[in-house]
Amino acid sequence: MTTRDTAIARATAYYDSGAFLADLRRRVAFPTVSQPPTDTAALGAYLVDELAPAVSRLGATVRIIDNPTPEAGPFLLAHRHEADDLPTVLVYGHADVVPGQDDRWRTGLSPWHLVVEGDRLYGRGTADNKGQHTVNLAALEQVLTARGGTLGFNLKLLIETGEESGSPGLHEFCRRFKHDLTADLLIASDGPRLAADRPTLFLGSRGAANLRLRVPLRDGAHHSGNWGGALRNPATVLAAALATMVDARGRILVEGLRPPTIPDAVRAALTDLTVGGGEADPRVDTDWGEPDLTPAERVFAWNTLEILTLSAGDPARPVGAIPGTAQADIQLRFVVGTDWQPLERTIRTHLDAHALPMVEVELLQAVPATRLDPDSPWVHWATTSLHRTTGKPPAILPNLGGTLPNDAFADILALPTVWIPHSHPSCRQHAPNEHLLGSVAREGLGIMAGLFWDLGERLPEACRT
Repeated sequence: MTTRDTAIARATAYYDSGAFLADLRRRVAFPTVSQPPTDTAALGAYLVDELAPAVSRLGATVRIIDNPTPEAGPFLLAHRHEADDLPTVLVYGHADVVPGQDDRWRTGLSPWHLVVEGDRLYGRGTADNKGQHTVNLAALEQVLTARGGTLGFNLKLLIETGEESGSPGLHEFCRRFKHDLTADLLIASDGPRLAADRPTLFLGSRGAANLRLRVPLRDGAHHSGNWGGALRNPATVLAAALATMVDARGRILVEGLRPPTIPDAVRAALTDLTVGGGEADPRVDTDWGEPDLTPAERVFAWNTLEILTLSAGDPARPVGAIPGTAQADIQLRFVVGTDWQPLERTIRTHLDAHALPMVEVELLQAVPATRLDPDSPWVHWATTSLHRTTGKPPAILPNLGGTLPNDAFADILALPTVWIPHSHPSCRQHAPNEHLLGSVAREGLGIMAGLFWDLGERLPEACRT
């Protein structure tokens, strides 16, 4: 008789046999870079030649569908239907990666060749996101086999090829194919765990808004001796403007950029969480950011205003001249409840109130914040499953500190969203020497096999209403 333990054992045996490494090695070799200039042929080949056969083994009907955004990569949409009265889960992942940065990897490593060094599996996409969707697809296959050819639930699968480029076309795709994507729950894997040794689930993501501040006062620079004291310096003006928005300890000073009070359920979920502390993690500045909050509350339950770039003149070759223009790119990471839509107007009003009309404000891009209630019955169900499999209480993040296109699922498809990451904070995603930890991948296979097994069992009543 097959059991939950059987499914988990099959999933971990898949790793121990070397089959996981073989699958990941093939997948890393596809240079699926989505950032312009996009090679849509490579993106399509990965879906058609690599993922479609793996998904077909799940007994799913597979379609490759063009992106509604011209020149953006395609989508893989698959469906396995077992019975109308069973729950339906939508599983999401992304096939694309950031540029390889080939010449910046350590000697002996390459972004397009899987290299194993101890517990580290090096290669572009190992952590983000090929390793993670490989874990989930394999866990589904092992559960299907362990149950004798059934899952006990209906499966829908969506793989996009543009997440690293801002998910062009994803939201429109979800609108056009809303019926095909109807489900009871989203389960997905991306981003890092809170720590390598702590199973984690997160329920959404902080939003992100990128803005540009410019002070274009005049064409060209002017001699600082001949004109200093007679000409307004745009760099000084810009520095003063930024100082009115965020103080020297990182506290946001613009009321409209601050979030509402942290909900009790969110604060409770963060009580025992520690940010950082890993081998390669930077040291946390405990006195930075909003006072009277823990680092975990600042990252997962509060807003931050970050200055990404600040420029005037030629930083590489400074000369004695007053620059004509200064510019800063800033980013607001924000949580649910923040009034982010009038952001440009909020900042404009603030700067005008400080007699800084010469500072121009431009909103470049914004992605909404999402968060499933930590008291959701789906959260309790998933937490119980992870704890049962690993024997460890999982970290519950009300939302990821970073940003994902989760609003496509939470808002457009109106799904409860549960993310179970299989990477770790020091994985070097988006950088040279990206790697996945084999131990985390192996544990992730067991976690997902247990989770998918539990989804095929009788769900708690609260999850079925």
